[in-house]
Amino acid sequence: MSEELFYIGLGIMIPFIGTTLGAGCAFFVKKEIHPVIQKGLLGFASGVMVAASVWSLLIPAMEMSDGMGKLAFIPAAVGLAAGMLFLLILDHLIPHLHMGSEEPEGPKSQLAKTTMLVLAVTLHNIPEGMAVGVVFAGIRTGGVSISMAAAFALSVGIAIQNFPEGAIIALPLRGSGASRARAFLMGTLSGLVEPIGAFVTVLLADLVVPVLPYLLSLAAGAMLYVVVEELVPESAEGEHSNMGTLGFAAGFILMMILDVALG
Repeated sequence: MSEELFYIGLGIMIPFIGTTLGAGCAFFVKKEIHPVIQKGLLGFASGVMVAASVWSLLIPAMEMSDGMGKLAFIPAAVGLAAGMLFLLILDHLIPHLHMGSEEPEGPKSQLAKTTMLVLAVTLHNIPEGMAVGVVFAGIRTGGVSISMAAAFALSVGIAIQNFPEGAIIALPLRGSGASRARAFLMGTLSGLVEPIGAFVTVLLADLVVPVLPYLLSLAAGAMLYVVVEELVPESAEGEHSNMGTLGFAAGFILMMILDVALG
């Protein structure tokens, strides 16, 4: 295995490691995350995803389309719209239940509540896996102007915001009576879609190069859909909504620093 392939594999696994570490909180913490902290973490995840969408995905997509002159915005605009539509369709096709909600979304289903909670977070993770996979596929083929360090910055940023996602799944399950092992397993499984999707994208790298600007923007659109549709509303509802705002600022600033400093 070449050194580059090793680093690509490592970069793809980093976000999943973040989810797994978050789910590991089930072995050390018995209670659910305090609502104030949960709002801050949701806001933080939103900030990371918005900054990653702009600096790691949309801007590189437009830079790759420089040859189109004043129309260089087209791949970014088309891809972003397609990404939002893609997540909108999945949102309606897959039964899932968001944390703190009693009414599941999507088609009617007899699935257990815990399963639908995991499916909700899995939906959030699909665009993140797409983003990491597309960036590393571009690096493998030389199709993007993103350095390996910048790609790792994206992976690390997503891993940081995946930590609370793993905890947000595992701790409520633990608090409701599930065993530590089951709570950890369910939290970990919610992030499994990320490395699977990313590895498949890298394996198909040669096929995605011609449409790379569109795929980068599609991943950005999917991530922004999750932020606007789910994360921001959940962090802003009820009391202590300011914690969600502060968390957003912290996440955005951290992701911006990582991308610019390592890009």
